[in-house]
Amino acid sequence: MTSPVKPLVVDNLSFRYRDRQGAAIHNISFEAKPGEILLIAGASGCGKTTMIRAINGLIPRSYKGEMGGQILVFGEEVKNWKLSQISQKIGTVLQDPERQILGTKVLNEIAFGLENLAMPRDEIFTRVDEALNFLKISHLRDRETFNLSGGEKQKVALAGVLAMRPSILLLDEPLASLDPASAQDTLDAVRALANQGMTILLVEHRVEDVLRIHPERVMFMSEGEIRYLGDVQGLSKVVNYREVKLPEEQIVTRAKREPAPVQIKILPGVTNSQSEKAALVKFQDVAFGYDAEREVLHGINLEINRGDVIAVLGPNGAGKTTFVKHAIGLLKPKSGNVFVNGRDTREASVAEIAGMLGYVFQSPSHMLFAPTVREELAFGPTNLRHPKEQIEQEVKEALKIVNLSDNENDPPLALSFGQQKRVSIAAILAMRSKILVMDEPTAGQDYQNYMNFMDSILQMPVFEAILFITHDVDLAVIYANRVLMVNDGRLVADGTPQDVLRDFDRLKANRLVPTSLLALNLKRLSATGRFMRAEALAHV
Repeated sequence: MTSPVKPLVVDNLSFRYRDRQGAAIHNISFEAKPGEILLIAGASGCGKTTMIRAINGLIPRSYKGEMGGQILVFGEEVKNWKLSQISQKIGTVLQDPERQILGTKVLNEIAFGLENLAMPRDEIFTRVDEALNFLKISHLRDRETFNLSGGEKQKVALAGVLAMRPSILLLDEPLASLDPASAQDTLDAVRALANQGMTILLVEHRVEDVLRIHPERVMFMSEGEIRYLGDVQGLSKVVNYREVKLPEEQIVTRAKREPAPVQIKILPGVTNSQSEKAALVKFQDVAFGYDAEREVLHGINLEINRGDVIAVLGPNGAGKTTFVKHAIGLLKPKSGNVFVNGRDTREASVAEIAGMLGYVFQSPSHMLFAPTVREELAFGPTNLRHPKEQIEQEVKEALKIVNLSDNENDPPLALSFGQQKRVSIAAILAMRSKILVMDEPTAGQDYQNYMNFMDSILQMPVFEAILFITHDVDLAVIYANRVLMVNDGRLVADGTPQDVLRDFDRLKANRLVPTSLLALNLKRLSATGRFMRAEALAHV
């Protein structure tokens, strides 16, 4: 009796990018089974995305370099297939949905692949609606893609792939831009697809979230090689808990055996006397809409003060990014006023505000353009007319903070998504603005990298306030001293993390999900008096 043909076999796969030194991946061999979810974890830049690009045919068609080894899809080698053939067997959702979405309308975007296969019109509409319903995003059907949030774009990109009905699904950081409730919905959909027989390779840093849907196997990659491939139970025994974010109970157990972490001083450049001065940023009854028919922000009133480390939480499409773009002058209120350092943003250019407030976009593709990482980082300080010697120092320090000192001569867009995100953060750090604003700073980042650069950023004496938009509740727990919750364009909560995040009903109403770290902190709050990272809780 012959055994069934395996959906995917990767044999001794290696690849080196044409413009990079050293192989990105080498000696990669594994098989994927029908109905299996294979979770792929590892540090940013370890080769996960390169492996995905090789499987879906983007390597060597779109990404050039030296490739070795063999990839078999249902027993056939794919190197001579056309991309149109591959796309009918293998569907891919990229890390950055901005680089995947082409259509101006959601309906057109999801139908794009089907139209290229010359499917009948009725069949196209049937498949589009099935994909929308499956992902619970039918309300987005007639929206313009340009006005969608990052998380909404991620869902639309997945719908476009599912409409093609592939046998193998490659998901590269599919949760990176999703609010926690949407992440759970997406993972439930992934589990359902696997239960129907689809083979799924899921690259994800949010390991704890994925464990909830019980992936059949886990692959852990490091420095371009597979270090572990086996069941979930064996993962915690082979990985460094600082690299892969494990459930908090496991981190606490392991951290007890090590010295307690040093408590960092947040925003050391802010003194008590400074904190009593006027607000750095002030919103007065701010309302805004991208078009006349639909208002996105409604009556926002708040102040950002010296010493604030603010986490902005809320569902996808709630208006968080729109709100932040008003602070930096990229958007102007339809009514109300925004003041930065006492000056109305209507009277100041974006360039003038940039000296006061630096902004890291959600998508690095919106920021990166220079031929090398070093030139990318030097661009902002040069335009702000910093002295040449100072620029050299600013670039060097920013590279060190984001762990990219070895990549200063690399083209930014040749790096992994996670590395690109860190380049975009470093580009703003080098400008030394007084207020740092980051939109989803941990997207595409492994646990160790984002903890290290967040620790370093909060200790930089140049910053007087920091604000970050995030779907990572734990990021708010560990670093914020103030939490803003935004939903439907309104500010629904503003207070300390302890006050805002302890209300689980409010979290649920705003599509947020309590984490194991939040639960552990609330349990021990009477003893600690504040929220702490798991490594510190281990020594309480």
